[in-house]
Amino acid sequence: MKNSILACLVLLFSSYAIAQKVNEKDIPHIVKSAFLKSYPNQKNVNWEKEKNNYEASFTVVQTEHAVLLDSNGSILETEEEISVKKLPAKALAYIQKNYKNKQIKEAAVITDAQGTITFEAQVNAIDLIFDKQGTYLKSIAD
Repeated sequence: MKNSILACLVLLFSSYAIAQKVNEKDIPHIVKSAFLKSYPNQKNVNWEKEKNNYEASFTVVQTEHAVLLDSNGSILETEEEISVKKLPAKALAYIQKNYKNKQIKEAAVITDAQGTITFEAQVNAIDLIFDKQGTYLKSIAD
């Protein structure tokens, strides 16, 4: 079970490496409608296409958010920027030990369609992924 969850995460995150900016007018109606149903008040949305999926990025009260939707409009995952201090203590300890004198540029909490929560910390040009308890899962080159 744990291996299948990790495999799903790898597939989802690997799509980030191939993102292309897309004009809102080129977003399929079903995808845009599903997004607006969940986030009805979002006006300034930046869209990217990641393989067959679409990512909508937007800001709410100075906090960056992103939603990944498939071509049928189903939400695959959501991402919300968080303060570095909100990363799990175990994740912070891992970064401090393995990336001495390196600064965490950004942090985010990611929730997939099944409700699984992971954390992301960007150090240099690498995204470090941790589970909810702060256990290191993997690195993704940015």
